[in-house]
Amino acid sequence: MIVTHTVPLGVQRRSLLGRIVRAREVGLIILILALVALTTVTQPGFLFSEGGWRELLRQPTILILIALGQAIVIITRNIDLSVGSTLCLSAYAAGSLFANVPGIPIPLVILCGVALGAFLGLVNGLLVAFLRVPSLVITLGTLYTYRGIAILWIGPHFIRSSWLPEDYRSFGTLQFLGVPVLLIVVAIIVLVIGWLMTSRRLGRDLYALGSNPEAATLFGLGERRLTVTAFVASGALAGLGGLVYLAIFATGDAQVGTGYELQAVAAAVVGGVAIVGGSGTIWGVALGAFFLATISNALPVLGVPSLWQQSIVGVLIVGAILLDRIVFITRIRRAKRNGSAS
Repeated sequence: MIVTHTVPLGVQRRSLLGRIVRAREVGLIILILALVALTTVTQPGFLFSEGGWRELLRQPTILILIALGQAIVIITRNIDLSVGSTLCLSAYAAGSLFANVPGIPIPLVILCGVALGAFLGLVNGLLVAFLRVPSLVITLGTLYTYRGIAILWIGPHFIRSSWLPEDYRSFGTLQFLGVPVLLIVVAIIVLVIGWLMTSRRLGRDLYALGSNPEAATLFGLGERRLTVTAFVASGALAGLGGLVYLAIFATGDAQVGTGYELQAVAAAVVGGVAIVGGSGTIWGVALGAFFLATISNALPVLGVPSLWQQSIVGVLIVGAILLDRIVFITRIRRAKRNGSAS
């Protein structure tokens, strides 16, 4: 005889509501809204000045793109510290193409910038996958290598806004129904990557590799292939971030992108990606990046010194890691209790 147990509808609803309330994404949305409200009450111009709220929506787009790539790498139990340098090289390469090849199609420049980022990511992935050296060490080396190439290439020069076509510069300020088009484009990218990571085999394999590399290898998932794929994705998104940077600021020198490495890690971790790999959502990463970008915009308005801004980001990283650890330990204990009870 088959015995079935029916869970009361009210219990199901409470369970669903509990999962929603506990979700990291909901917490981040609440924090973002609270931070914007607090800053606006203190300085109304933060949100209500001409272009204030549009700038609030536009500025996070660069960090969101870089954090998405970083998250994919972290999910595989790796890290990419070269994303800021990759952004710099891609941005300057795009600017140079506009300057030296008059009339070059904008889509072709975008493709070249993303391809350069993907190539730099490929170098990282191959070194990590085949040398068996920790990604922290490899990408720390390529961070300085790529930055050195940028300094040698760019020197004391910088990208001039006059190099860029008017259509490209205007894309950085273009709006649709009052919303920056850049944010709409980035939101579409977030949705596509989120779908790939949750609904396609490649995404599930990346999570599996991060959860248990040994088991993933035994099941023939191809550890090296997945590692290289993750770094290529990170490089391509960093390259795209460089193109967005160029569209927003229409300038840049050899130091562009400095500091984005740790900001991207922070956004991923604050967004719920476990630093040990194997878990986290793309939606959470996007919100984590938006939250950190909002902090960077809000704290100067509130009169907080730049030194404290960096400290606050550091505290958020440590806090997010501790929270993930507490949740992990709690789940292990609950599983043991359930096992003992059965």
